[in-house]
Amino acid sequence: MTSPLVVVLDYGSGNVHSAVKAVEAAGARVELTADRARVMAADGLLVPGVGAFRAVMDALRAVRGDELVDRRLAGGRAVMGICVGQQIMFERGEEHGDVCEGLGEWPGTVTALQAPRVPHMGWNTVQAPEDSALFEGLHDERFYFVHSYAAHDWSLEVTNPKIRAPRVTWSEHGERFVAAVENGPLTSTQFHPEKSGSAGLALLGNWLRTL
Repeated sequence: MTSPLVVVLDYGSGNVHSAVKAVEAAGARVELTADRARVMAADGLLVPGVGAFRAVMDALRAVRGDELVDRRLAGGRAVMGICVGQQIMFERGEEHGDVCEGLGEWPGTVTALQAPRVPHMGWNTVQAPEDSALFEGLHDERFYFVHSYAAHDWSLEVTNPKIRAPRVTWSEHGERFVAAVENGPLTSTQFHPEKSGSAGLALLGNWLRTL
C-alpha cells in the first residue's frame, strides 16, 4: 500500500523540521509547504504551533492557513494540530489580558495553567478514553509537554446519535486540562508527539492509519 501523504503546514512556526522527521518515521510521505493545492490534495494536514496564541494565529492567517484548515474540515479531510496548533482550534485564547480569536472549531477559551510551576515542561501521563483510536495501545505511556496555557473545559455536545461524540483525553498539571481531542476529521494534542520518543511515533502511526 502507498504511504499516506501528509503536509506539514509551513507558516513560520518553530519546530516544524522535527515534526516532519517524526511523521516520516511514523510511515508517511511528508511535504513542508503552504501551497494551497498541495495542502488540499494531501491525505492529512499537520498544523504545528509554538509560542504565543496571537503570534501563531497571525502567522497562520498570513498564509491563509485558517481558510485551508476550514476547507479541509468542511470536506471531511483530516487535520491534526500540535501544542498551540491544538489551542487555536478553540474559539479564543487569552494571554496576559490579550484576547485573540482562534479558528473556532470548538467552543471554549484557552487560558493560563494554574499550577505551582509554569511552564508545564516534561513527561506526563494522560487519561484517554478506552475506545480512543489515537491512543490505541498507548494508555499507559507518558508524553512530552511544553506549555503554559491550555483548554480547561470541554463543552461541545453532539446530539445526533448518528455522529460519533468527540473523544477527549485529559492530563493534569496543577489542574485538569485537555491533552488531546479526536473529533471526526479533526485531531489534536497539547503535548508534542514528535518529542515523545517511541510513544509519540506510535501515536502518529495511529493517526496515519485513520487517514
